[in-house]
Amino acid sequence: MVKLSVIVPFYDVRPYAPDALRSLRANARPGYEFLLVDDCSTDGTAELLERAAEEIPGARLLRHEQNAGISAARNTGLSAARGEYVTFLDGDDWLAPGHYPELVSAIEELGCDFLRTDHVRATGTKRTVRRVPHGRRGVVLDPRAAILPTGRTTCVDYSYAWAGVYHRRLLEQGLLHFHPGLRTAEERPWIWRLHREAASFAVVGLLGVFYRRGVTSSLTQIGDARQLDFVRAFDLLVEETSRDPEAAALLPKAVRTYCAVIHHHLVNDRYDAAMARRVRTAGAAALRRLPAALVTEALDTMDAHRSVRLRRLRHRPSLAARPSPPAAGVAGRPPADATAAGPRTANAAEADR
Repeated sequence: MVKLSVIVPFYDVRPYAPDALRSLRANARPGYEFLLVDDCSTDGTAELLERAAEEIPGARLLRHEQNAGISAARNTGLSAARGEYVTFLDGDDWLAPGHYPELVSAIEELGCDFLRTDHVRATGTKRTVRRVPHGRRGVVLDPRAAILPTGRTTCVDYSYAWAGVYHRRLLEQGLLHFHPGLRTAEERPWIWRLHREAASFAVVGLLGVFYRRGVTSSLTQIGDARQLDFVRAFDLLVEETSRDPEAAALLPKAVRTYCAVIHHHLVNDRYDAAMARRVRTAGAAALRRLPAALVTEALDTMDAHRSVRLRRLRHRPSLAARPSPPAAGVAGRPPADATAAGPRTANAAEADR
């Protein structure tokens, strides 16, 4: 019987994949499977994975014929997973030796649907501990109770899929798959769905995942159109939350987080002028789509710097409403939605504060 399935997407991470693969070997145990998903890499990563599938106990290689993004890669792993428990790792991160046995032991002892853990952020040689924003540790809790309060950073703002482990019943209930096509922010609607619909969870202080920052191929370091998927991700989050029986209580949190993440992208200095305009246009349209009263409430509770910038953006004339230049002869059109293929996801969790 397979006890644990570990899903690891890889896309063009040749310099970093050896660390991830060595750490998987150090965590291999009877009953563990490592699902290595090659998302059509072109830089030599695929050859590393072929060798790893032969050398690491429990490793299986799954291939995409075309690059499809991290949501699709994780979904491919989920469809192949046979374990009683499921977890994730990104192909440019790594694990402490023996982390997975401790993780499995913790969730078995607590008997909950899913478990969330702290992690270590690795930026060059610097190491920083990042903790789940929840005070109660080692006790089984109601996931819905960890969504609020609105004005504080809570468990739904700590959306890293690899910072935890999940019982198979969540997979069978349809709660673990990611929205196809999202290239960034795919964990946002995912973690909200878990906290709205799962029955139980717990937080423990394990520090076994090392999250690598500063990777040049990561979307946290790239300022192209793939970043615009955060709009689709949060539109999905708000839409799904609006159908919840407790939508009136939960939507203010969802809207405030959306506003905070829009601001995070507005001040992203990696965007060139054209991309910055696209972000402003998409952000303005999003603010106008959201319930007006909830946006006003959110902006009233933010610091002045963010509030002023977002109020200005909210009232920014849309491109469609602007007069065309005399020589153009056609009305201006907003840019097309971007769904270009991309490497690793960006996570703007720090924007929620």
